[in-house]
Amino acid sequence: MTLPVETFFLNPDHQGTLQSQIQQMIAQGILSGRFQPGEKLPSTRKLATHLSVSRITVTLAYTELLSNDYLTSRGRSGYYVSRNAPAPPSFTPTPNGPDAVDWNKAIGQRFSGGQTPSKPQDWAKYRYPFIYGQADPTLFDHANWRLCALQALGQRDFTPLTTDYYDQDDPQLIEFIARHTLPRRGISARPEQILITLGAQNALWLTAQVLLTQRRKAAFEDPCYHALRDILSQSRCHLAPVRVDQAGLPPEAIPPDTDVVFTTPSHQCPTNGTMPMDRRRALLERCREMDTLIVEDDYEFEMSFLKPPSPALKSLDTDGRVIYVGSFSKSLFPGLRLGYLVGSEPFIREARALRASVLRHPPGHIQRTAAYFLSLGHYDALIRRMGTALHERREIMQAAIEENGLQIAGQGAYGGSSYWMRAPEHVNTRHLAQSLQAKGVLIEPGESFFGGDGKPQHFYRLAYSSIPAGRIAEGIKLVASEIKSS
Repeated sequence: MTLPVETFFLNPDHQGTLQSQIQQMIAQGILSGRFQPGEKLPSTRKLATHLSVSRITVTLAYTELLSNDYLTSRGRSGYYVSRNAPAPPSFTPTPNGPDAVDWNKAIGQRFSGGQTPSKPQDWAKYRYPFIYGQADPTLFDHANWRLCALQALGQRDFTPLTTDYYDQDDPQLIEFIARHTLPRRGISARPEQILITLGAQNALWLTAQVLLTQRRKAAFEDPCYHALRDILSQSRCHLAPVRVDQAGLPPEAIPPDTDVVFTTPSHQCPTNGTMPMDRRRALLERCREMDTLIVEDDYEFEMSFLKPPSPALKSLDTDGRVIYVGSFSKSLFPGLRLGYLVGSEPFIREARALRASVLRHPPGHIQRTAAYFLSLGHYDALIRRMGTALHERREIMQAAIEENGLQIAGQGAYGGSSYWMRAPEHVNTRHLAQSLQAKGVLIEPGESFFGGDGKPQHFYRLAYSSIPAGRIAEGIKLVASEIKSS
């Protein structure tokens, strides 16, 4: 029996090539049991005409399926579903009834319901996406990243691609971080003092798990990165939020019985405040007196396009009490999920063991691809290109904000990719965001950055990392108009 050509159709939303889509379409038909062993497929000419693609595209898809034993060829007769093709399940799944388990009693600890907000997955479809932390496809170096990924897939890199590192990391990536990335922040570290993580958030989680217990106290900035507050709450330690000012975390406000301080001195999240050098030294001195550890999240230092950034807090540390968190997810793309921890060897040893028990290590192919992208100079070229574009967008946004009478609550002294904004006190920016979204404008309400009761509801964040320069002024005008009508 020949399968009817009408049963084959292309998915317009498929992201891959036409060849891969045809290959996937046939493989799924076989795996689902719709195409049975021995059934004949339409000829390459007939299927190509039906799908409006070239015949060579169909031929290549058939050839790939032939090599994987999904199809077999019978001389001049054509292509057939192979007798050796993977068999579909021999059972019919039955729908599940209601759970007999009372999950309210069964769940011992809850991790849902945190304060980290979700962003629209289709943010790129909005005309004015003033949202933070997403990659701009017009700035990213697709071509060289693809080449580095292919290089990492080569025979020469078979071992780093396939090996189980257990609790170790790609030595090439570690070497680059130690010899190139950290010295730019004034930090000197040995390989034994560096651990690769799945982004900065994973680094913060590992740190909290290693350092905090139910009897210990963590001081952190208020407002702060929402995920950090969730991580600290889940650790069940005592929480001590410290309200920041224009210069970041005030050392004198840290409670004297604090065990660990979490801070973003170079670029406070979300207010963008930069901690001056005298305050950094004061923070180190106060923590030395209290015998307190410091976790420095240096998440956006690469975005310092106005002037060189101040040395990292870790570079001023002579006691080994600062644990440094870095990330490539912000500067490359968030889906990369690649960051790193730098700290004293006893701490890194425990963090390494914990990481191994949870996920062993980040994928070797991702680590080696990033190592090539960094070491071949593509990363520094990308940062320069991003800095130029963000500088232009910042100037346009600054002018538009001033022209429309909006109020800036905080901006980065060295650059960055966003403005921390203050609306009139009667404006609830969560409602403002909802009404603006209907007009194609995405902003970030500021309420979730604050902790405790009585959270301010009139703050919001405007990022310029993912919006074209030509749309910024028009988008800011819409924001201002909506605020005035609130």
